[in-house]
Order: sequence, then C-alpha cells, then structure tokens
Amino acid sequence: MLKGFQEFILRGNVLDLAVAVVIGAAFTAVVTSIVTAVINPAIGALFNAETLAEALPVVIPTVSGGEATMYFGAVIGAVLNFVIVAAVVYFALVAPVNHLRQRAEKRRLAGQPAVDEATPPTELELLAEIRDLLAKRDGAPPAQ
Repeated sequence: MLKGFQEFILRGNVLDLAVAVVIGAAFTAVVTSIVTAVINPAIGALFNAETLAEALPVVIPTVSGGEATMYFGAVIGAVLNFVIVAAVVYFALVAPVNHLRQRAEKRRLAGQPAVDEATPPTELELLAEIRDLLAKRDGAPPAQ
C-alpha cells in the first residue's frame, strides 16, 4: 500500500497538479480582490448600497419574532467573480491551447511534423532515448 502511494507521489503529474492548484488559488485571490474592491462597489452604487454584498436586501421574519436579512447582491457578486475567473482561464489558457492543437492537427494532416524541428525534445522523448541507449549498451532489444 505504501509502495503504491510512493509511486503516485513520485509521478510528474502530481507536482504539475500541485503547482496548478497553487497558481490557481493565487490567481483567484487577485480576481476576488478586483471584484471586491472595484466591481462590487461600482455595481453596489447602482443599487444604492455601499458594496454589492449589501445590495438587494430582503428582510424576512423569523420564527422567534425577529428579522433576518438576505443579501441577493452577495450572490450576484459571487456569480460575477466566478464568471470573471472562468473567462480569464478560458481566454488565457483554454483558447490558446485549442488553437495550438488545431494548428498541430492541420500540420499533421498536411504531412508535416506537428512541431518545428528546432523544438527541443520532450522529457518523455529524452527518457525513451536514454532507455534505448542503455538497452543497446547492455545488448538487450529496446523496449516498446
């Protein structure tokens, strides 16, 4: 059981995922700050509230005879935050990667290599080459 966990942790994908989560959290903090400090007060002013979190209040009676206030502006603020983060992720990451994939596919269909010959080999290609060289040195056939 521990051996399986060790193999999982030592995979390169886990480190990539950890870096992505940290960068994503930092990026979300930046977007949240912009939404909270700039966009929410601007939209809140339209609803005659100091911030969007205090906009569109709805007062409802409670069972004990008091009152509770629901702020629908806070929900609108959270939705705005989500939409902005999603838009930036799409336009900064997803769209460019999709564009590169489409270009590579067009090159492949045209019979050209998908990547320029000047592009350095990937880590996987280097490891496969090292494996084949070691196998050749030991006299064993290269693994496929």
